[in-house]
Amino acid sequence: MLMPPPDQAVLARKARIVERLLAVLPADAVIHDEAETRAYECDALTAYRCPPLAAVLPRSTAEVSAVLRICHEERVPVVPRGSGTSLAGGALPTADCVILGVARMNRVLETDYADRFIRVETGRTNLSVTGAVEVDGFFYAPDPSSQLACAIAGNIAMNSGGAHCLKYGVTTNNLLGVTMVLMDGTVVEIGGAHLDAPGLDLLGVICGSEGQLGVVTEATLRILPKPEGARPVLMGFGSNEVAGACVSDIIRAGILPVAIEFMDRPCIRATEAFARAGYPDCEALLIVEVEGSPAEIDDQLARILEIARRHDPVELRESRSEEESRRIWLGRKSAFGAMGQINDYMCLDGTIPVTELPRVLRRIGELAAEAGLEVANVFHAGDGNMHPLILFDANRPGDLERCERLGAEILKLCVEVGGCLTGEHGVGVEKRDLMGVQFAPADLEAQMRVKDVFDPRWLLNPAKVFPLDASGDRRAG
Repeated sequence: MLMPPPDQAVLARKARIVERLLAVLPADAVIHDEAETRAYECDALTAYRCPPLAAVLPRSTAEVSAVLRICHEERVPVVPRGSGTSLAGGALPTADCVILGVARMNRVLETDYADRFIRVETGRTNLSVTGAVEVDGFFYAPDPSSQLACAIAGNIAMNSGGAHCLKYGVTTNNLLGVTMVLMDGTVVEIGGAHLDAPGLDLLGVICGSEGQLGVVTEATLRILPKPEGARPVLMGFGSNEVAGACVSDIIRAGILPVAIEFMDRPCIRATEAFARAGYPDCEALLIVEVEGSPAEIDDQLARILEIARRHDPVELRESRSEEESRRIWLGRKSAFGAMGQINDYMCLDGTIPVTELPRVLRRIGELAAEAGLEVANVFHAGDGNMHPLILFDANRPGDLERCERLGAEILKLCVEVGGCLTGEHGVGVEKRDLMGVQFAPADLEAQMRVKDVFDPRWLLNPAKVFPLDASGDRRAG
């Protein structure tokens, strides 16, 4: 019997898979028209694109389980997707995959103020978690810059942080439990509405696993009472290195602000044009925020300002009103969008020891000059989570490749000084081929064995995290 041409076989396979998906989901939850699937061809790392075979938008854990069971039986790769805000290509499709988006799963399932937790479906946006509890005086601490749009599912996948992670930690420090669906459709409950689960810390394995182990559909999150008050101060300096040294001295003094954010001149300039936050004219800017009672705030800021004055600041400006504080943070939260208005850019995510900030900032400037590209720096300085933005022209031949080479050198620098490849964006496809810089072959093998346990056929989020071997594959299915 003659085999049909490959393209016919592919079409027949797609038709069968779509038919099976339509048997368990409503018609509006299965997207398979070629033009419509292009809406899912990339995430926020738009330099790489690939339309998927299909996309599905389930509304419940049971529907997620049914989809995964079908894809497991058909050996169809699945790429989990929250809001698609990943900056590392974490939700980039392959041509033969099904995108599984959880955006329609956004309900609040339970709120418990006595035990200080909220249980939500993971398609819910980060900011709307706080929105559900703030009227009662509570908030959810992790606050990525994309918190208006990013989903809890993606926050868990990448272990996201945010401006206030210096004091409150990142997602893993605020995640109590999950409902997760394995690739074969099995639903598991891990952790719960209590501080420590018995047995192995599987929650710690799942948070930051980048959709490689299962699809998290529900999350139990820690909520906290709002602080009595908070106040930021703006500090302008004459160079990146001096601002970095000031951050290091604040941390060394044993002071714990709720946030220390850094922006350099290119970012300050773009942000001022975009948000008009009233930032000073300087080479480097720090936003340092403290919280507590009025007396605590005054004491902490006095000590911080004393340290800042030793570094000959261009300007020190303490917020005196809620409106002024709002504008200070509006500028910082708008930074990525502001930069996007003036240039294509690639946003990196290396993490370094705080004491290495002056050295690393100086070296990034040198590397950028050698590459003939400009780098804007905006990042969470308090915990050393760097976010260099490499500016390039996507329409100029060779610029993207130069940008990628410079990005690789910056990330290697982060590892060289004792840091790591990623703080909160994940590895995705962006840093996949740099994993060998940080991990020995035995380390990578140990990580891959964990994936073997959860996803033996390696169908979840393919072509991410682990470097490809010479054949372009990792493990046999």
